[in-house]
Amino acid sequence: MKTAEFLDVLDREGRLLAAAAEEAGTDAEVPTCPQWRVRDLLAHTGAVHEWAAAFVAGGRTSPFPLGEAPRLDGAELVAWYRDAHRRLVRTLAEAPAEVECWTFHPAPQSPPTSLAFWTRRQAHETAVHRFDAESARGGAPTAIDTGFAVDGVDELLRGFHARPRSRVRVPEPRVLRVRATDAGEADEAVWTVRLSDGPPVTVRDAVGAADAELSGPADRLYLALWNRGPVPSVTGDASLAALWRETSAIT
Repeated sequence: MKTAEFLDVLDREGRLLAAAAEEAGTDAEVPTCPQWRVRDLLAHTGAVHEWAAAFVAGGRTSPFPLGEAPRLDGAELVAWYRDAHRRLVRTLAEAPAEVECWTFHPAPQSPPTSLAFWTRRQAHETAVHRFDAESARGGAPTAIDTGFAVDGVDELLRGFHARPRSRVRVPEPRVLRVRATDAGEADEAVWTVRLSDGPPVTVRDAVGAADAELSGPADRLYLALWNRGPVPSVTGDASLAALWRETSAIT
């Protein structure tokens, strides 16, 4: 996907998140995030939007802590979130393609750019939390495009869990396969994840034998790997699916 496409997704997903939060009410529980109510979801996602926008707008090349959301609730909190989301979309849309700032895993294009990283990262951040908001509201969730879901799986496996901070580890080497069954052969939507006592090492290919395979439609697999639902299908050693659920949370 191109940066402009990620920006379109970010714009749409943020609007959907705000609408679902407004319908649910800020006191509603978020089933997919058991410790949160909608107010927590809005505060977190809005603060992340402001954090991301600050890197891009200021060309900041060093990390800094996530800020706190203002102490608002109800309609005022929803309005604040909408403003934070709009500012982020505008910042990314107006930023020069060559802007340089801090990032924390590779961007999706070659050569990688800071703008591509933050636009992609915020699109996925917002899509997952839009699903959370819709789970609080109830009713059918908005569909996730197959290509976007495949990219999200790739970002999670080859981005987040390639970092030293990943807790998905085993004392003896194991191999986990992840496969999106509806993406088509041209998309090569299969990953081989080599687990060890260090960070996972993932390649986008079916390489060698695997101890277990997690598979299913890309949208459901995407949500499952973000611990927003069960893995559609597990074959082989089911303990590796349990390991993922227990240790893969991003904090």
